[in-house]
Amino acid sequence: MSKWTAAIAFFGSTVSAAAFLACGGGDESSADRGLPQGAEKAKLDPADFTVNIDNPYLPMAPGDSWVYRETDTEGTNEKVVITVTDKTKKLANGVRVRVVRDAVSEGGKPVEVEHDWFAQDKKGNVWYFGGDVRHYENGKFAGRDGSFEAGVKGADAGVLMPADPEPGLRYRQEYLKGQAEDNAEIVTIGKERVDVPAGFFDNIVLTRDLVPTEPKVQEMKFYARGVGPVLTLNTNDPGARVVLLKFTRRR
Repeated sequence: MSKWTAAIAFFGSTVSAAAFLACGGGDESSADRGLPQGAEKAKLDPADFTVNIDNPYLPMAPGDSWVYRETDTEGTNEKVVITVTDKTKKLANGVRVRVVRDAVSEGGKPVEVEHDWFAQDKKGNVWYFGGDVRHYENGKFAGRDGSFEAGVKGADAGVLMPADPEPGLRYRQEYLKGQAEDNAEIVTIGKERVDVPAGFFDNIVLTRDLVPTEPKVQEMKFYARGVGPVLTLNTNDPGARVVLLKFTRRR
């Protein structure tokens, strides 16, 4: 699972209380706009997708990179580096995707290296199609638990960022029964301010993410225009933090 579909927790931000009171409701137009819901099968036409991803709240140009620091209440201190590669891949469902490298290390040793797959549809929605995950223990390869590919063995794609986010929109982010069932809802747009080591951001899309396989987990993710994810508040484990240290745009 990509760090962008996992917890990126709150640190050093300015967030209005209204954000956490605006989580109810829902927009019945979500399905009408083609946003996937629950376990329903996504109806995808490969011709509708491109590897040129320019959604303003989740842009991914080859060469772009994000560096995060992740800590938790147990003393874990990890470095996360996400890099958009120039590689593409054609999946089993026929969609050609952009390959994004997601590398997690601790003390200079690899913990997890994942190659995630993304594409953007003609409306501008950014979709997540799974990834190849490699786990390491003491710096040595230990397995590939968590890997999945949309269109293979019941796995399906989901949306990470809608083309035109508006409060109340709900959508599935990924799907593999019992393993990857994250859902999200747009909470606010342009109302939150975030101050992290990478800078100060005031044009934010705030989402609330839920994990049906872990009912107690709720994440509040903050996306900055022109940058992408900058932080998330994990409400069930407020001591865990991942902060954006640096964002580098391709030259």
